[in-house]
Amino acid sequence: MRRDLPYVLSGLALGGLLLGNAALAPDAATVGALDVALVLVMAAALGVCRRHPVLALGVVTVAMLALHVRVHSGVSAAFPVLGVVYVTAWRGHRAAAAVASVVFLGGFLARDVSVAPVDRPNQLIAERTALLLGWFVAANVAGLVGRQRRAYLEQVEQRAVEAERTREEMALRRAGEERLRIARDLHDSLTHSISVIKVQAGIAVHLARKQGDEPSATLLAIQEASAAAMRELRTTLDVLRAPDDRVGLARVDELAERTRAVGVPVQVTVTGRPRRLPDEVDQAGYRVVQEALTNVARHAGAATARVHVEYAPAGLTVAVSDDGQASPARPPTPGVGLRGMRERVTGLGGTLLAAANDDQGFTVRATFPLDEPA
Repeated sequence: MRRDLPYVLSGLALGGLLLGNAALAPDAATVGALDVALVLVMAAALGVCRRHPVLALGVVTVAMLALHVRVHSGVSAAFPVLGVVYVTAWRGHRAAAAVASVVFLGGFLARDVSVAPVDRPNQLIAERTALLLGWFVAANVAGLVGRQRRAYLEQVEQRAVEAERTREEMALRRAGEERLRIARDLHDSLTHSISVIKVQAGIAVHLARKQGDEPSATLLAIQEASAAAMRELRTTLDVLRAPDDRVGLARVDELAERTRAVGVPVQVTVTGRPRRLPDEVDQAGYRVVQEALTNVARHAGAATARVHVEYAPAGLTVAVSDDGQASPARPPTPGVGLRGMRERVTGLGGTLLAAANDDQGFTVRATFPLDEPA
């Protein structure tokens, strides 16, 4: 309504101009209640011409022709029609603007012919016709030019947005390339050296124990520190080599499909109403499923995996179970993958259960609390 207010005020101003001109013009008829009603209809139509230009154009054209026929208010009756013709052409309704212009000019001309003085009819008709024809042509052309300008500005704005998006994509691509370069440099410069240190320390510890001697604390510290450095370096390289696109539980089906491709049947079940999760929780759930399916493919043997994602009002549960070789009598030895999963889950305030089933197989279940319940 605030955007329509200038149109409403313009209609009221033009209505006052029409009534004042009709009251002061020597050749105008007396203004009656119907004429005032026509002016009010014109003002109301101008108030909605922004949203309904064609309808407003038809109403204003008919109302002003009727007012001119009844009162003979002169060229001032064309002012509201000119304004709506411009708006209609600017909104792209060129045919409607042209038809309304012809109709109003034809009606105005017919009324002038009927009331023209006998001594000089041609001069009066020619003057008013030329004047109004120039105004209506100018209104139509101005509307078309305004529409073309608006389309040009929108195109320029779209090009600017596209250029900004292209620059962002280029910056992201360059950042990815830089990460890969850093990962290669780290791998080439550090991995080999740390691996040599770890191997040499391991050989020294082995030889000392083989000879019946207890390895020195310094040698054991070197072995442990080199192993820890290798793990940290491997984690850093994985982060640097990771793609830019974020992963989440919406891509669990892709994990299941890749696991099926290596010969492990996978069943995926989702319960509850899926909703948008915090990015950290969404990624952590995906990583738990990824690591668990990787362990099934590596260690479970001929097994079937089942993935269950449960959306609860106050939490998220992700479970991966299999019917493989693990049992309570032969539980698997926890490795780096399980420790990484536990650190990831507990870091978000969740809990992780990773244990052999009562009968056969292994289950990994991660539960994440959600601060914003559904």
